[in-house]
Amino acid sequence: MSKGTVSINAENIMPVIKQWLYSDKDIFVRELVSNACDAVKKYRWLVANGQAAVDETPDRIDVIVDKEAGTLSFSDNGIGMSEEEIIKYIAQVAFSGATDFITKYAGDDKEKGADIIGHFGLGFYSAFMVSDKVVIDSKSYTDAPAVRWISEDGMEYETEPSDRETRGTTITLYISEADKDFLNLWTVRSTLQKHCAFMPVPIFLSEVTKPEEPKEGEEPKPPKEPEQVNDTNPLWMKRPADCTDEEYKAFYHKVFNDFEDPLFWIHLNAEYPFNLKGILYFPKIRNEFTASEGVIKLFNNQVFVADNIKEVIPEFLMLLKGVIDCPDLPLNVSRSFLQNDGYVKKMAAYITRKVADRLVTEFNTKREDYQKYWDDIHMFVKYGCIRDQKFYDRVKPALIYKTTAGEYVTLDEYINRNCPDDENKTVYYASDDKRQAQMIKLYTDQDKDVVLLNTLIDDDFISHLEFSGGDSKVSFKRVDAAADSLTENGETDETARLKLEGMFRKAMGDDTVDVQLKPFKDEGMISMITVDEQNRRFTEMSTRFGRTGMSLPEKRTLVLNEKHPLVKWLESAEDDDKTQSIAAQVADLAEMARQPLVADRMVEFLRRSNALLTQLVEG
Repeated sequence: MSKGTVSINAENIMPVIKQWLYSDKDIFVRELVSNACDAVKKYRWLVANGQAAVDETPDRIDVIVDKEAGTLSFSDNGIGMSEEEIIKYIAQVAFSGATDFITKYAGDDKEKGADIIGHFGLGFYSAFMVSDKVVIDSKSYTDAPAVRWISEDGMEYETEPSDRETRGTTITLYISEADKDFLNLWTVRSTLQKHCAFMPVPIFLSEVTKPEEPKEGEEPKPPKEPEQVNDTNPLWMKRPADCTDEEYKAFYHKVFNDFEDPLFWIHLNAEYPFNLKGILYFPKIRNEFTASEGVIKLFNNQVFVADNIKEVIPEFLMLLKGVIDCPDLPLNVSRSFLQNDGYVKKMAAYITRKVADRLVTEFNTKREDYQKYWDDIHMFVKYGCIRDQKFYDRVKPALIYKTTAGEYVTLDEYINRNCPDDENKTVYYASDDKRQAQMIKLYTDQDKDVVLLNTLIDDDFISHLEFSGGDSKVSFKRVDAAADSLTENGETDETARLKLEGMFRKAMGDDTVDVQLKPFKDEGMISMITVDEQNRRFTEMSTRFGRTGMSLPEKRTLVLNEKHPLVKWLESAEDDDKTQSIAAQVADLAEMARQPLVADRMVEFLRRSNALLTQLVEG
């Protein structure tokens, strides 16, 4: 038996490991199983290169729970270690990166610890987070005798001969009292499925149990076979041509626990200039934009690293669900490194390009299907356009708009149908097709399409389109933003307009409202209220972000139809109580065409309506 002390200030490192990683203690399972996978793969590499004897024993890792003994063990049939190698790799090399860890992440600022994606690079020593004692039994693939390494604190250790007879390594953790949950088979299974579900070496889970005494006359029950808990050849590692739609859907349901089928998916498979594989799914995204975050799992050689790492995956793609496997990214890479690494930026750009190209392909080849799920994906696409100009430039041909008639049109199709010869291209839209039904009808009666833009992101989206329009400028106006296309050209009687402006400002109790007098194309329309588009957008944006003090007064305009008999009557009528009641009624009806009346204004409208009806009956 020999004794030794772990190098590089272990007395400083072990407390840091336990402090920083307290909330993610189950990470030790990933670290130990990952090490076991590496050991198996190293042995297979030696065999393939003629440096080790061929052994037909199937590769495997066994995770064994022994509740009675209080142990959790991880056993592999990999390359194994000699006593010299255990001292070198466990007691020295394991801490080679630890000084950087201490320098960068030790101290009082716990948030710094979360900056390490893999949480830490200390591998084997994560076992001490949950253990009172750790024992390693290992036998090298060479003729070196088997060795046992024992440590209770990760700082001092003993070595002695081991009774292990087969190649490989077993790490046995004597679980501490505070972490007995890791002696629960369900807990261990869940942890393995979280971190190790797709590792490339078969992982078997079992529990040591006392055999049941057979009843008289019955045969003894055979021990329960270990269960394999991982898929060694996940779908993303296969060639796209070898995968069926059913397999893609089954994988989606299993990994993301979503009972609905995905809309479609993209299988990523790049080998140059970087190695990247994965599958991105387009789920059904609901209208609640803020609740639509998806899950994209980042892997390293089939080893789970973390969810939703926006440094590798563009932020707007987080609305999707999927897996990305980047073998060239180390498990313990820091976010600050990723943010500034040109290689990572190229990967993010590649993923963005593949998503945009797939959307355009879907639009060009399966437009009918594309239109069916546009309502589910449009928020993701619009968000991507706002966040990433290159994405917008590539996906622009596949942007479509749903009209209030239920059709789907591109921007070019809308312009060609509605304003092909106009110098200023205007797209009319509604934000609420039910409340704005009367306004919409004014446009559709003129054979003009109205598109529906009714989500939180749409104001930002159309502002982006207007800003990015280049030479072919397009503006978007809500159906209550202007009356130009609903009126005819003609000279305005300025005297009559000024009289009506004074009358309606008094009736509406608003000295700022503008009053226009124009001939309407629809002679039955009395009036309409318009609100300046940019003014309204700014006010709504300020309200949305809680900046009410920054909102601007509404630039409201009351447009009166000079051809309507009631307007003509008001032009010549005395400005008395009767005309004031009628003017107020006209203004309220115009307001109701764009939005509901609220509070006292609705009460007053109902009172006035009853009074006017009574006067009409009484003559």
